[in-house]
Amino acid sequence: MLHVAVIGSGPSGVYTAQSLVQQDPEVRVDVLDRLPCPYGLVRYGVAPDHEKIKSLQNNLRAVLEHERIRFLGGVQVGADGVPPARLRELYHAVVYCVGAATDRHLGIPGEELPGSWSATEFVSWYSAHPDSMAEEFVRGARTAVVIGVGNVAVDVTRMLARGTTELSPTDMPQAALTSLAASKVGEIHMVGRRGPSQARFTTKELRELGALPDTEVVVDEAELALDPAYADPSALPATQRRNIEVLRAWAATPPRGAPRRIRLRFFLRPAEVLADIGRVGAVRFERTVPDGQGGVTGSGRYEDIEAQLVLRSVGYRGVALEGLPFDVPTGTVPHLAGRVLREGAVSPGEYVAGWIKRGPTGVIGTNRPCAKETVASLIEDAPGLVRREVPEDALPALRADGVAPVEWAGWLAIERAEAELGASLGRGVVKLPDWPSLMAAVNSNTP
Repeated sequence: MLHVAVIGSGPSGVYTAQSLVQQDPEVRVDVLDRLPCPYGLVRYGVAPDHEKIKSLQNNLRAVLEHERIRFLGGVQVGADGVPPARLRELYHAVVYCVGAATDRHLGIPGEELPGSWSATEFVSWYSAHPDSMAEEFVRGARTAVVIGVGNVAVDVTRMLARGTTELSPTDMPQAALTSLAASKVGEIHMVGRRGPSQARFTTKELRELGALPDTEVVVDEAELALDPAYADPSALPATQRRNIEVLRAWAATPPRGAPRRIRLRFFLRPAEVLADIGRVGAVRFERTVPDGQGGVTGSGRYEDIEAQLVLRSVGYRGVALEGLPFDVPTGTVPHLAGRVLREGAVSPGEYVAGWIKRGPTGVIGTNRPCAKETVASLIEDAPGLVRREVPEDALPALRADGVAPVEWAGWLAIERAEAELGASLGRGVVKLPDWPSLMAAVNSNTP
């Protein structure tokens, strides 16, 4: 019988576990996660007002409740945790689905000033990630600059513009809701270094900005016209073509003086975050122009945009896991069809799937074929893997090593505690925001 550990319970990890039990009628899978809560970025990365996408948790739940799949949360792997070499002693195979845990940096002066944050940090805060710092992101801010034009940039822009009425029914933690309700941010600039035809947001996400109450979207027709594809977008993919249609309509709509404004800016490259009494005061951008090859080049002309809050949304990046090889330029683990490569040779029984395998690209569904490719490699290798003896059950050995996994019953106790918290606040389910409250809920379930 094949015993497999899957490290990470986000979509890539769950799809890997699902593919394993579908292809092998006897395999046993332990899904290990550093957090006591499953679902990865579906729980901690999807905006709280996106209920349809968040409902994907129901599908992931069904997989994790499979009789041959076991969830073990609160298990750190790598540094200060269970070494990969130890996992290889306990399982025939280990599949690492650890995602891309950090954000890319701009590499410009002033990036680390107080008031300048990665979008990842902001998302973690309003999504109640237990590692998030209890920061007052919006305190004292009147104008915000969001650098980036992908879906995450649209999400954080929308969260800054949302009102209490729309956010209260979500599972946003109470402290974040209170802070955003008191926000004085009235103007948000979402800025891209290239043109609208190269923006990464989807049309559905883009249109949501125009549907926000008490908010208007302002677009400069002159900036749109700088894009060579703007005049005739017919050759563009459907999403980019629809995006330009939406932007064109907004550019033709006169401002109506709404309480909040979202300004979509293009062809501006961040050059420096400027300080004002030791904090963010503005962002200096260089005007860019198309280079004729799909990129942009600097023009030497600059524009300063006032801001007391800067959110950098320029992509995720994988992090090296102690005990695994890592390719720094790509932020991924070297692999061959999901098989981990050590110094160019396949490392028996070690695999990767998801963003740590291919980089932070694609949508949630992209993880499914990615996982299937890795599982196909694992199943092909299985006859050789099962020759090595491993424990019938790894859990007693993990406990003997001092690990105290949170099992599925502990996660259900967290869900109950979040429902009770929401009821006490007159809201729906409200997420527990920190490690102490999560573990208190888990321990309340212990006889």
